[in-house]
Amino acid sequence: MTRVLVPLAILEGESVSTGLPTLLATMDVTVLGYHVLPEQTPPDQARLQYEDRATEALVDLEAAFKTAGGSADHRLVFTHDRDRTVERIADDTAADAYAITGTTGPVDRLLVMLTGDVAVDRITSFATELIGDREIGVTLLLATDDEPRGRTVLERTVASLAERGIDVEPELAVDEPPLEALLAAAAGHDAIVMGEQAPSLRSFLLGEDAERIAAESVGPVLVVREHRDETASGEKQRQSESLER
Repeated sequence: MTRVLVPLAILEGESVSTGLPTLLATMDVTVLGYHVLPEQTPPDQARLQYEDRATEALVDLEAAFKTAGGSADHRLVFTHDRDRTVERIADDTAADAYAITGTTGPVDRLLVMLTGDVAVDRITSFATELIGDREIGVTLLLATDDEPRGRTVLERTVASLAERGIDVEPELAVDEPPLEALLAAAAGHDAIVMGEQAPSLRSFLLGEDAERIAAESVGPVLVVREHRDETASGEKQRQSESLER
């Protein structure tokens, strides 16, 4: 099954909304509880102090995903570098997507965001598996600066989803920044599925873009990862191991 990584600042009380476990019931889920340490604090010291409390919270979250019908496990990491930790665990678990938790109850409609023809098949395959046999509708939003090509890609993708019995509505945004198009289309949708490049994963997990999305009261954002080169992933893991445990 497809795996989704759910990163949470576990000792800061970050959790998941009631609708997220149900939304991800068709997926394998790894709940990543992380705690970012001051530079001078050794991870071993923090683990001795906080591991039991953090693990208890993670076990409860794992149980929530299992109760919703999905498959779940958890990881706990004390780290000096959050970004490297999230990427390393994603590589280690072969996660296909990240979840930015948001707030949602029942999910009736997804906004699936595409840009040009980048990773279209990968994103739509993920959305199809996520929906499964549930009656969840899709708005397929494509942002592009090439209108004729964009319409071709959009029509082909709509047809592919419709063949699988998915209720899908197309929307084309031409010559509009992807983030602006996404924010404009977000109202009326319970969750978003999008690729890592549109805009970048980093800008969604941290910084101003995440704050803007939260301000728009958007539900969970599922960011489908690009394929990773195994050699690069291995090197990234070696670099990260000195920063965390």
